Amino acid sequence: MVILLGFSRSRKDGAGRSTGWRLALALLLLAPLSWPAPARAEVEPGDLTLTVTPELNGGANPYAREMVLLRIHGVYRQPILLEEVIQPPLANFTWTQLGRDHWSKTRLPDGQTAIAFDRTVAVFPHHAGDFTLEPFIHRLTINDVGARKVVDVRSAPVPITVAPWTAPTGGPDAPEPWWLPARDVSIADSWSQDPETVKIGETVRRTVVLEAQGVVAEGLPPRPVMRTRGIITFAGPVTRETIITPSGPVARATYVWDVRPGVPEVIPLDAIAIPWFDTVSRTQREAEIPARQIGGGLPDRETGGGGTAVRSSLLAAAAGTMAFGLGLALLGFRRDRTSLRLPKAQRRALRDAARAHDPAGFRAAVSEGERANPELGRRWRQEPATAAALASLDRAVYAKDGGDAPDLAALARVLARSRPAPVAASAGRLKPLDGPA
Repeated sequence: MVILLGFSRSRKDGAGRSTGWRLALALLLLAPLSWPAPARAEVEPGDLTLTVTPELNGGANPYAREMVLLRIHGVYRQPILLEEVIQPPLANFTWTQLGRDHWSKTRLPDGQTAIAFDRTVAVFPHHAGDFTLEPFIHRLTINDVGARKVVDVRSAPVPITVAPWTAPTGGPDAPEPWWLPARDVSIADSWSQDPETVKIGETVRRTVVLEAQGVVAEGLPPRPVMRTRGIITFAGPVTRETIITPSGPVARATYVWDVRPGVPEVIPLDAIAIPWFDTVSRTQREAEIPARQIGGGLPDRETGGGGTAVRSSLLAAAAGTMAFGLGLALLGFRRDRTSLRLPKAQRRALRDAARAHDPAGFRAAVSEGERANPELGRRWRQEPATAAALASLDRAVYAKDGGDAPDLAALARVLARSRPAPVAASAGRLKPLDGPA
């Protein structure tokens, strides 16, 4: 309408005809600017975000060589064509990525959907001090209004304080004992045959598997040296491996010895204690390679009459022992004076948590039981089936994505059973297992 009016005025006024044409042309050129513009998918603040969150054990500052998990999380509203994560140098830290990157869809508080990116990196500080991790950069190629555009999404710097060790003994810088910060440590001890049946000159193989959660293979202690009078040992190679799980690395070391008795008498092998720092409870604990005995079992069945006489003596002694034990039971002696068993309160807590299908409460009851009876807790870790069930429980409670919990009722019954108490070793018998790494 404006164009027509301008043109009609130019016809009535001959002198202003050229002016009217210029006005009409200008209006024709400016008209598209007044039309509604199409919606644009330009990048706006908040469309692309990247955060790095350190996960501290128990919320406490870590010690040197203790694992810290970095949870890297990105939320992107724009369609992504290509991507690349540029990691900072991470000076003063050793690091390892836990598994592959995870991409998913997520719903934002305003109801819109976006793309979520997740990566987990485990870092291990070299020494105490205050450090700042430089920003991680996620370089994205996005579709911006039909055009390819490269955008660098930066995280904020992450401050990390690594605490100094203040206890009078141990710690990351002490040469002895080996510093082993872990969420959990378990030991499995196996022999190629019962060591009590091994005779002089024969060889038996001992295999010890040490497993620690929250540690890489290089952080496990060196192989202990079995050195005691009366045996000859041949140490085999040490096998180390790191298993990556969503909750962190699990380190496993396998130590092997070939053991040959050199004397006819019974040879006791004392237990080997492996100290470690519990990063969950923030306390010093000990795992143990159990004590064993070489020799002293039943003699060979192929011996003559002398062997028969010895077997008869042993059977008679066994019958007498059983009779004596029965007599003690009839006299009212309690079994728990010579056995390890959870207190009644812990047994009830395990049963209640199992009945409620509460893995977290069950794990808390297990920890309370281990604190109440550390020796019994070590026995649990030495039983392969029990140790596997407890490891499954830990994954269900502590893993990021959770996991299937074991049969809590069955596990409660296993943990509530009594175990024989360790026999106190007499002083000055034989030298303990010792020696340098």
